[in-house]
Amino acid sequence: VQLQASGGGLVQAGGSLRLSCAASGRPFSRDAMGWFRQAPGKEREFVAAISRSGTRMAYADSVKGRFTISRDNAKNTVYLEMGSLKPEDTAVYICASRPVILSVLPTTPGEYTDWGQGTLVTVSS
Repeated sequence: VQLQASGGGLVQAGGSLRLSCAASGRPFSRDAMGWFRQAPGKEREFVAAISRSGTRMAYADSVKGRFTISRDNAKNTVYLEMGSLKPEDTAVYICASRPVILSVLPTTPGEYTDWGQGTLVTVSS
């Protein structure tokens, strides 16, 4: 499967961005989708995940109440709406996918099988 993330950029603290990740190569509705981020010198960390039907979501504590993950299975795309951005949100944001059964919701990097190239989000103070 191929994953193409977009929507990153430079934004001031308190601002908003919407990331998109378009998937191809496998029936999208079979996959749970996740967003991770990696800042320079740091390990990849979980941000958010959504079940294949879109009925279940999970968030890292650091982004709860500020970020929203959603998906459009007709468009083979997952989104990450980011609000109230902080400088510590600066990172490369990477989408990931994994074929699952039912409403399994992976939240660790090792549970995902396919990764996109990432899109850079920079939040200035």
